Amino acid sequence: MQLVLASTSPFRRALLERLGLAFETVAPDTDETPLENEAPNALVARLSEAKARAVATQFPDALIIGSDQVAVLDNQVLGKPGNHETAIQQLRTASGRQVNFLTGLCLLNSKTGNCHVTVVPFSVVFRPLSETQIEQYLLRDKPYQCAGSFKSEGLGISLFEKMEGDDPNTLIGLPLIELTTLLAAEGMDVLAS
Repeated sequence: MQLVLASTSPFRRALLERLGLAFETVAPDTDETPLENEAPNALVARLSEAKARAVATQFPDALIIGSDQVAVLDNQVLGKPGNHETAIQQLRTASGRQVNFLTGLCLLNSKTGNCHVTVVPFSVVFRPLSETQIEQYLLRDKPYQCAGSFKSEGLGISLFEKMEGDDPNTLIGLPLIELTTLLAAEGMDVLAS
């Protein structure tokens, strides 16, 4: 079956490439606005499925991957900062504290209608960060399109005291361990492909 990644994220694309599978990337047309009083885990589950379904009509015989991620601190969602000032504020707030990441993952079989949706958690504990460290990090890594204002696959790893979770790929935006399990459930063995 054809494999489709319903995402424009270069980070998710790079992660999926690690599995050595041929796939196509398509931008999903999805409104990512949270619903009123929507819990973070419900948000990422809903959006990951919505992204997969948004491209399903273009691919009637495919396995479609949708994913979405949020960072949560004090029950508040930290989105992508988008600019330097917001990133400074996010890292100041995270300094010396634990931030929980929730990554929604959907695998939709557009031929059979089978739809698997899960939310994979991952946590990081930030080191206490000085203003100079925050500023230098942001100038070097420029993580303005990353939830939580860091790139763990880059210099952002230096911001942490520890990481907790089953799959470090989750933190980058695509939980590969869970994805390979879902692919196998739909008949695609990554090691046999």
